[in-house]
Formats: sequence, structure tokens, C-alpha cells
Amino acid sequence: MVFRGTITNAPDFDPSADAENLYNAMKGMGSDKEAILDLVTSRSNAQRQEIITAYKCSFGKDLIEDLKYELTGNFERLIVSLMRTPAYHDAKEIHDAVKGAGTNERCLIEVLASRNNKQTHEMVAAYKDAYGRDIEEDIIADTSGHFKKMLVVLLQGTRDESGVVDADLVEQDAQELYAAGEEQFGTDEAKFIMILGNRSMTHLNMVFDAYEKIAEVSIEDSIKSELSGDFERLMLAVVQCIRSVPMFFAKRLYKSMKGLGTADNTLIRIMISRSEIDMLDIREFFRLRYEKSLYNMIKDDTSGDYKRTLLNLCGGDDDLAGEFFPEAAQIAYKMWELSSMAKVQLRPTIRPASGFDPAADAQALRKAMKGFGTDEDAIIDIVAQRSNVQRQEIRQAFKSLLGRDLMKDLKSELSKNLERLIIGLMLTPAEFDAKMMRKAMEGAGTDEHALIEILVTRSNEEIHAMNAAYQDAYKKSLEEAIQSETSGHFCRILVSLVQGAREEGPVDMERAHADAQELADACNADSDDMEMKFMSILCTRSFPHLRKVLQEFVRYTNKDIEQIIKKEMSGDVKNAFYAIVRSVKSQPSYFADRLYKAMKGLGTDDRALIRIMVSRSEVDLFNVRKEFKETHDVSLHEFIQGDTSGDYRKTLLVLCGGED
Repeated sequence: MVFRGTITNAPDFDPSADAENLYNAMKGMGSDKEAILDLVTSRSNAQRQEIITAYKCSFGKDLIEDLKYELTGNFERLIVSLMRTPAYHDAKEIHDAVKGAGTNERCLIEVLASRNNKQTHEMVAAYKDAYGRDIEEDIIADTSGHFKKMLVVLLQGTRDESGVVDADLVEQDAQELYAAGEEQFGTDEAKFIMILGNRSMTHLNMVFDAYEKIAEVSIEDSIKSELSGDFERLMLAVVQCIRSVPMFFAKRLYKSMKGLGTADNTLIRIMISRSEIDMLDIREFFRLRYEKSLYNMIKDDTSGDYKRTLLNLCGGDDDLAGEFFPEAAQIAYKMWELSSMAKVQLRPTIRPASGFDPAADAQALRKAMKGFGTDEDAIIDIVAQRSNVQRQEIRQAFKSLLGRDLMKDLKSELSKNLERLIIGLMLTPAEFDAKMMRKAMEGAGTDEHALIEILVTRSNEEIHAMNAAYQDAYKKSLEEAIQSETSGHFCRILVSLVQGAREEGPVDMERAHADAQELADACNADSDDMEMKFMSILCTRSFPHLRKVLQEFVRYTNKDIEQIIKKEMSGDVKNAFYAIVRSVKSQPSYFADRLYKAMKGLGTDDRALIRIMVSRSEVDLFNVRKEFKETHDVSLHEFIQGDTSGDYRKTLLVLCGGED
């Protein structure tokens, strides 16, 4: 096994000298924290064990107890944890996860899904030695159901590590997983547990490829649709670790630091446990997936000696557009391949109401708005639980039966965000998109993000309908409006997209290779030529074709196109190309990210929130919800609940369609 850690054995190591330096750093009033952290983070774990022994021999004291006494807070937890052996550190993490009233299921999942057989056996022995208890019994007492069964399987540390692959068994396992889930009503969880808990990583990677050909969805998507709760999270973690342990930890680190507050226990546990194994790869995958280096995220999210210690373990900042390490390049290539193979079933949250009666709905809406006061609940219950086609029938029935304009009545009775949301739902998709484009361009400033989001994610048919609706409503072409409000390469990109002329055919393999080579060559051209070449390909080729192009781009350049766009381009041009690449990779993931940005931090971008919730509710909002939970570790429902209020919140939650 090739170790790609950031912490290695210190040369010319002298445990007695180190023990004395630590003793002096803690002697007298106060302690020299810099001396402590610099010494501890520049020694391997094996060397730290020798220092502990030398400290006791020289001074008759327990080094760990002295460190606990002298240090405080997260810094103390980090330094003390670094002094434990990996097995005893893992044992303590598991013990802390199951002791007391609640259980930290995420810690159990992370540790047990990611350790190899040897690490697992050593942890089991360390637990018994440290606590005089059986780790399996403690986990069984604290968990239940299929989640418990899979944890017990992983605790045995009996995964096949021979590396031998039987092609017939690969096909058989793929068929059995398919039969246990996608093919039948209900799920045979025991089959998932047996195969995912015991087969070798090499074997399972081949099983996942075979499974995708049979099921036409990835194993991850099947797990998300077939399983739930902690068991779903555990099985996804196992799959992620089988695909790439460093990528799994990169995701865990990101989730530990994003948003308000830091999950310091998770951050400490991962930075310690991977510092001598694969921290270099984790850094690379972090850079591949997120918008900043791991080093900079730690720097922005922590402080003081705690921060300095973590940065020492991280080992350095990564140039954003540097080349991939070999394994990271293979994973990046594989990610695009999975993206191009996956046939994701798009699922809405709003469907046509059964027993629909437009006349009755029209009368009920009139009643809700007649007289003194307005019955907002009645309006929400009708409007938010009908499909858009049904809402158009209600609009017509309202005029035919009552001689009134439903839109005008709603505008006069409702106000602020609730009015904007309800009116948005009552418009046809084309009218709504046209209105959103108009709002993005009217007044003093232009909302470039809204223009990008709409034009990048709509089909040719939707763009043509929006163009017609814009002309009808505002007596001006949308293209003219864009040209008068934007300029330069950004204007050209939007004008190209607003034609609604993106190719719609399948992948042309020969052309995909040629396109990838052209993009690679363009990276060495001046910025104007580079942007024009990117536009000629990214704005015109079909999404399936672009997935193959961007996959081959990794092969030709050993770089990630998202990072190149971020580093070589700027402003709205950068944002537009980045949005195209994100949408090509996964449109639900792109929208999940847009929703997160609309609500995180102080203040809410209500226009973006309304625009996405309305426009995706009958297309793929269920998929967006799943991506939101997967990426941000919190449900979309929960985010909306905490960020909005009143009837506006109630309507958004109806559109959201449930808690994950």
C-alpha cells in the first residue's frame, strides 16, 4: 500500500530530547503552545508513542495527563488525540459515540465504513483493553434493525482483501442486487448487507459497473430510493469508501466546516486518522469537488493554536488549477463516466390532483377572497396542490364563471413573498420564465445569476416558449433585452443560449474526442480565444455529448475543467461556463447548490428561492431535495423551515413535498 500522508517519521529522531522539550514547554506559569504543536505535528504516531515512554522514564509523569492539564478546548482534544495510537483513538471515538443518552450514528458510520480489516481488528482489541467491554455488544445495545446488522458485519473485519476477481461472481452479485431492490416491490436488505459487507473493493467496483448496465441507474441512486435513515447513510458511506476512501473523507471534511458552526469532533477525527495515510489525496479530492482548498477552508473556519495544528496536519495549500494526482485523475474521469452512464429518473414533488374540478376550485378561491379578510390557507391548499395545467383550467373557469381575472384578485388580496410565490405558480412555465428574465434585467442592476440559471437549465422547447411569452408580454424580443442589459463575451454567451438551438442528439464519440482536444488546446490560448472556443462547444453541444467531452478533457489535460474555469476566467463569463459544466454533470445538484446559496448566511434571496421552487416542482424537485441532503447534510425542508415564515413558508413546504 502506498502511503500518501502529510505526516511522516521525523529524521534524526530523539525521543528523550523531545520529552524534555515538551516538559520545558509545560513548566512554570503558562505553557509554550507553539512549541508543543510544532513538535507533536512533526512526529509520526509511532514516534509519539516513544516520546510518551521517554517522558515517563525521564520525569515519572504521564505525558497525556500533563497535556490535558495544560491545554484547553479543541486544541487540547486535538493534541491529546494525536498522542493516542490509531486503534485507541478509533476505540475512544466509538465509545464516545455510544455512551450516554444519544448515539452519534454518523461517527459509527464514518469509522466502520472506512477502516480495513487490520484497522478494525486492532480497534476491537483496543476497545476491550481500554474499557473492559465488548465493542460489538455495546453497538448492538445502542442501535437497531438493518443498520445494526450492517455495523456488526463491518465489525467482523472479514472483507475479502485478496484482490482476486471472479467475473462470473461479479455478474451474479450485480443481478442479485438488482433483484433485491430495483426489480421488486420492497427491498431484500439482507442481500445488500451480505454483498456490500463482505466482497473485496476491486470486486465491488466491477459489480457497481455491471449493476449500472442492468439497472440503468447507479448503485447510489438505488440505495437512495430503496433504503432510508441511518441504514441508507451507512450503505452510501460503504459504497463511497469502496469507490474512493479519500473522496469519502473529502466530503465529510467539507460537511464538518460548511455553514454555521463547525463539527469539530468530525474535523479532529478525520485530520488525525488520515494524516499518515492519505491526506494528500483527500486534499486533492477536496479541491476537485469544492470551490476552495482544504487548507483555506480550515484557515477560514478555525482559529488560534487549534487552527495552526490542523494546518500542520493538512500539510499545505493546493494551487487551485494544478494537475491531479494519478488516483484523483482516475476518479475525476470515473465521475464523468458515471454521470454520462446514469439514467436518472427525474421526480417532481407536485403532480396533478385526482378528482380535479376546476369550477369547484374557482368558486372556493373566490370564497377565500370575498368579504373582509382573506383565507390564505384555502388559497395555498388549492394553488400549491394542483399541477400547472390544472391551474390554467382554474384561471379560465374563474373568468368564465365569475367574469373576474383570478390573477388580479390574487394580487389585490395577497402581499409580499406569498403574493410573488402564488402568482408565480399561477403563470404558465413560459410566462413565469419570461417574467423572471424581465425581473432580472429591470431597474438599476442586473441579476446575472438568474439569467444564467434560467438559460443554462431550460430545454430548447422551453426557451422557445419563453421567447414567445416575453415578446407577447413586453412587446420586445428577449434577445434585444439581453443585448441592451449585458455586454462583451457574457452577452454573446447569453445570446447563444437564448436561441434555443442546443444540439439534442446522442454522443458522437469521434467528435467528443475532437471537442475535448479543442478545449484542451484553448487552455493555452489568450483569454479572448479561450472564451470563444469554450462558448462554441459548451453553448451548442447536447448535454450527453458534453459529458463525454468533459470526461475526455480530464484524460487530455490531467486537469479539472471547473477549476480551469475558476482560475482562468472571471466575473459573469466564469459564472456562466461554471453553471453549464455543473448542469451537465448533474442538474439537480446544480439547483441544490443554488437553493443552498439562496438561504445560507444572513438574509434570503427570495427571488431565487421562489424561482427554483416554482420552476422545478413539476420537473425534478424530489431529486434536488435528495442532492441537497446528500451535499449539505441537512434537508431542504429543514432549511426552508428555518429561513422563512408564515404562509410563505407553508406554501414553500408544500412545494418541497416532504422531509428527508
